[in-house]
Amino acid sequence: MRMVATDSDQPTADRNTIVQLDPDHPGFRDPEYRRRRNQIAQLALSYQPGQMIPDAPYSPDEHTVWQTIWTALRPAQQQHACTEYLGALTRLSFAADRIPQLREVSEKVMAISGFRLEPVAGLVQPRVFLENLADGVFLCTQYIRHHSTPLYTPEPDVVHEIVGHGVTLASPRLAELNRLFGKVVKRAASAGELEKLSRLYWFTIEFGVLREDGEVKAYGTGLLSSAGELKEMGDAELRSFDLEAATDQDYDPTHFQPVLFCADSFEAMYQGLREYLVNW
Repeated sequence: MRMVATDSDQPTADRNTIVQLDPDHPGFRDPEYRRRRNQIAQLALSYQPGQMIPDAPYSPDEHTVWQTIWTALRPAQQQHACTEYLGALTRLSFAADRIPQLREVSEKVMAISGFRLEPVAGLVQPRVFLENLADGVFLCTQYIRHHSTPLYTPEPDVVHEIVGHGVTLASPRLAELNRLFGKVVKRAASAGELEKLSRLYWFTIEFGVLREDGEVKAYGTGLLSSAGELKEMGDAELRSFDLEAATDQDYDPTHFQPVLFCADSFEAMYQGLREYLVNW
């Protein structure tokens, strides 16, 4: 999932200032994996906004990781994803046997909602990431998680970015909410305001749920890009869709989420979150 916790002591950097690989990362001691990540990251470091996005040279082993993830994720999505997401997923039509190229996904999303996906080398600072949403730009990593843990990643990888965020940006209404988040973050004057907005983003865009035909369904990208998260979603404590409470709720990105804020319907979520952001 995308970690959007803030650090008020650090100055805001740019899109090429990334969080380094943690020693606990599954691929930290795998020199070949790190070489491949660096190779793919270099594409982003050389990229200039407005250029055609270069295709990542994924290996057969990396495509196999995608196949493993997709085999587990598709049935979980059919059971637990909301209708709005499933419709957007159909529009993007991912292949089951290969990692989609960011260029392909961006072209389809652009035609639907006006959002474009642009590559970054790794996890960027929260304000940099969120402010780009205001301009209809979603900053995406292109590397895929380590093969030893195909159903787990401690950071956003291409699966989370495309299957989670890319698909939701193929929904005009979800894309609008992302733009509004970016515009509000640009107006946030203090670290405290940014922290509240980051929590709100976490409990809606990343881990939002709603009721649909009497069942709890996911619209959050952190849920929709993980078969494990979707399965554990049913054990979470469901709280009412109180956005003010969400801005004060702490979270731990290293575990399944024990608390989720549930809207009564997609329409209630959309109207409620939109109004909250417009009036921030």
